[in-house]
Amino acid sequence: MKLRSLLLATALLAAGAPPSLAQSRDDVAAPVLRANVNVASDVVRIGDVVDNAGNAAQIAIYRAPDLGTTGSLPTAQLLSVLRAHQVIGVDTKDLKAISVTRLARTLEAKDIELQVARALERRNGLGDAGNLSLTFDRDVQTLQLDASNTGALQPAAVRYEPRSGRFDVSFEIASDAGVPTKLRFTGVAIETVEAAVLARGVERNEVIKSSDVVVERRPKAEVGNDAAGRDNAVGMQARRQLRAGQALRVTDLAKPDLVARDQNVTLIYESSGLYLTIRGKALEGGTEGDAVNVLNLQSKRTVSGVVVGRGQVSVAISTPRSAPATETPVTTGAAEPIAAPVSVATNTTASGPQKAE
Repeated sequence: MKLRSLLLATALLAAGAPPSLAQSRDDVAAPVLRANVNVASDVVRIGDVVDNAGNAAQIAIYRAPDLGTTGSLPTAQLLSVLRAHQVIGVDTKDLKAISVTRLARTLEAKDIELQVARALERRNGLGDAGNLSLTFDRDVQTLQLDASNTGALQPAAVRYEPRSGRFDVSFEIASDAGVPTKLRFTGVAIETVEAAVLARGVERNEVIKSSDVVVERRPKAEVGNDAAGRDNAVGMQARRQLRAGQALRVTDLAKPDLVARDQNVTLIYESSGLYLTIRGKALEGGTEGDAVNVLNLQSKRTVSGVVVGRGQVSVAISTPRSAPATETPVTTGAAEPIAAPVSVATNTTASGPQKAE
């Protein structure tokens, strides 16, 4: 009877007791080491490096690498740390080390400069962002931000002083963590224009060739609003002496002279049914469309004409006007007799008729 009661008590205790450690290990998956790990925070937790870490997953064990960089953890060292936190029986998959990468948002320096230029665009007299040359007080470097900074780079405050060219631009980037990241940039902004620049000195009246010109961006304050482009400069004639490195303006250039002073030219007399050419000598130079005086070498008379081509001057021929036709009275009906003239005395005073003389 006692033996029977003892066996029954043993059975009840076995039924109510927790499962054995061996049975627990059979029911729970074994922890497995990860070969490559990406972390978004500044610490590495057990759950980041080990699958099936259980309650130990949230325990921080290492400081994360710098933003946007990757570090390496030797497996032997990592297992020692895991054992200290009661994480044992880890399947290492024969890994000698694991890599840990800190996630980050990268802002390239060129993108930052572009955003600053766009913030300053058309502000206080400035032009398009593409025409702005920016000089920063500190060199702009590529930035690595926490991965939680997912918002756009939004201007928060923009200031520009036209006289000095100084700018002060602040940005805010919205963060999933709730607190926006703030960035500030200061420096000098100058508006530039594309201009034709002389590669060598040019004398007055010299025609500019293609090899004489290079295209550069120059401050708008230097060349003004009439900067000459390459296409506007090549083939034109310098109005004055120009130095090498000088940005050309439209007012510096003129159409090349087609007729030079004291040059032998061809005088062209042309009208309906008449085309006559005579040799002449230019008394002054001019380009196409200019009026110049020319000596007619045949008649020895000076005539005025218009330059129409290289060494050619057209002279207008004046044609006499035809005499106006005599107006003839038009009779619309039967002729009527013309009445004889009637003499009427003018009354110059109010005192009565005066004696006729």
